[in-house]
Amino acid sequence: MSLTAYADEPRINPLDVVERLASGNDWSFERAGEDEITIMVTGKWTDYQLSYTWMADIEALHLACAFDLRVPERRRAEVQSLISLINERLWVGHFDLWTKEGIVMYRHALVLAGAAEASGKQCEALLGTALDTCERHFTAFQFVVWAGKAAREALDAAMFDTSGEA
Repeated sequence: MSLTAYADEPRINPLDVVERLASGNDWSFERAGEDEITIMVTGKWTDYQLSYTWMADIEALHLACAFDLRVPERRRAEVQSLISLINERLWVGHFDLWTKEGIVMYRHALVLAGAAEASGKQCEALLGTALDTCERHFTAFQFVVWAGKAAREALDAAMFDTSGEA
């Protein structure tokens, strides 16, 4: 049910904007169709797979950023605790654990209601936020999954900022 009535005006597919962004940065990408594009980006800690999906029915450009870290069944409860602690601190976007696959994923969306057009700056900001957030928290996930640390201890260790040089 629509709360507003407006004419269906042609709009630029926001994924065309994302594709230009990927091409301009020489990132590997694959356009799976009119509504989805996947980009591979190398980060400081790992490689990231960013999947943009255009959801025309809700007029939103969804971004899911996954990284190569499988969460074994025995560590999933602690990873869920870590995700809760991290999400409390985030202003935009959130982490999820896809329990069936054991994959941690950062998700965010750009709402383009009313036939708004996506700009290159908006798509770049969406991608930049995802990468920065994943890079900042990746080591906390590693501490929980691989080192067996508790969520709070892992987050505190990952958020510890050093200054100076040795």
